[in-house]
Amino acid sequence: MRYLSTRGGAIGGQEAASFSTVLLEGLAADGGLSMPEAYPQADLDAWRVLSYPALCFEIVSRFVDDIPRDALKTIIAKTYTPEHFGSADITPVRELEPGLSLLCVSNGPTLAFKDIALQLLGNLFEYVLGREGRAINILGATSGDTGSSAEYAMRGKRGIKVFMLSPHKRMSAFQQAQMYALDDPNIFNLAVEGTFDCCQDIVKEVGGDASFKQQYQLGAVNSINWARVMAQIVYYFKGYFAVTRKNGDPLDVAVPSGNFGNILAAYIAKQMGLPLRRLILATNENDVLDEFFKSGRYRPRSPEETHATSSPSMDISKASNFERYLFDCVGRNSTVLRELWAQLTQQGGFDLTEPRYQKCWQRVQASGFVSGRSTHADRLQTIRDIYQRYGVMIDPHTADGVKVGREYREVGVPLLCVETALPAKFAATIEEALGQTPPRPEVYVGIEQRPQHYTVLPADAEAVKAFMRGQLD
Repeated sequence: MRYLSTRGGAIGGQEAASFSTVLLEGLAADGGLSMPEAYPQADLDAWRVLSYPALCFEIVSRFVDDIPRDALKTIIAKTYTPEHFGSADITPVRELEPGLSLLCVSNGPTLAFKDIALQLLGNLFEYVLGREGRAINILGATSGDTGSSAEYAMRGKRGIKVFMLSPHKRMSAFQQAQMYALDDPNIFNLAVEGTFDCCQDIVKEVGGDASFKQQYQLGAVNSINWARVMAQIVYYFKGYFAVTRKNGDPLDVAVPSGNFGNILAAYIAKQMGLPLRRLILATNENDVLDEFFKSGRYRPRSPEETHATSSPSMDISKASNFERYLFDCVGRNSTVLRELWAQLTQQGGFDLTEPRYQKCWQRVQASGFVSGRSTHADRLQTIRDIYQRYGVMIDPHTADGVKVGREYREVGVPLLCVETALPAKFAATIEEALGQTPPRPEVYVGIEQRPQHYTVLPADAEAVKAFMRGQLD
């Protein structure tokens, strides 16, 4: 299995790169994202009976051929344990009523679905760096959950330092404390005076500085790193097997979406042969992706137009992983993709319903995506309704997914809604909806009162580079 850049250039100096190269490289030199040359096909009959680690190995080993199989199996077994994720199921399914279930992917160390991929990513990094005798400095951006998941996965890892950008005062108090309470010597939290999109733009700008990237051995843990998406493919297969009776039965999945990585993993699972019918994408008030799937027009918002909402991890207007999906939709034609991205830069967007992009828009319409939007009032109502009906407390992002998912629900087709975080991370919204404080694991009791360690910086790539030089020179 080799990997290509969505924009047609080389990755790590190679026209078609290995997995280990794209793992450490992050963003390609041309600004593109890595994609596998082809999608392997699933063996549903053999995979249905497997445990989570065994299923993960079968899927991941088809994307990773430059780590010995025994070593890869050991890394996966070390990652997905009941001690880390609360049960041997790793991602259990909770049935709310016949035909409506939650895929619980938020039982990891930081109570968010990002743990599923980042715990594996940390162990893969450590193995590959150790094998090659290298070190890496990770520059990442978070809207709330990626940061803490990455830091908890990388803290104490040999040869790894993490510089994590987050939007200053735009996360929940719990999310901030999860990150800023860490005082590990290899973790640096940078609070950027801007939105998540500003943070993400800085990561891409710094990563695009070839000399800086090479001098300081930069890597990425954001969902621009292919390994993040790869690891998330697994739980869609696991969820399908848990909900359906036999292979071939249809299933709809509803996924709250910010940076498009989670639902991209569902899309790739579908390309591998998983019988997912509808991929139901839910946005909050930052509804760029909903607008695209309904109209064909893609117009990211400016930082000033990006709303701060009660589902803050989705307060994103420029979804990085959307480029990977669009790469498929343009027939993997990098020239067309670069043309669209030039329009994005020069005109602020593009429209796939234009006659010259007809085939691309047809591929979008045939890919299984539908979408919807959820507001703060919708979140509160959905949280109340799910709690009153089933006695189950859900977080505001999951509520966005449930709300939009139920709008598309059809008799005879089960609906699986992805639970993306636990309610403890968003206590203020839960208290507003239910009048009670959500329970939290004992390890997080009082975390907001612990000393916090972070540096406030302007939304400027040069300021971030100067900070990093100060720590690394």
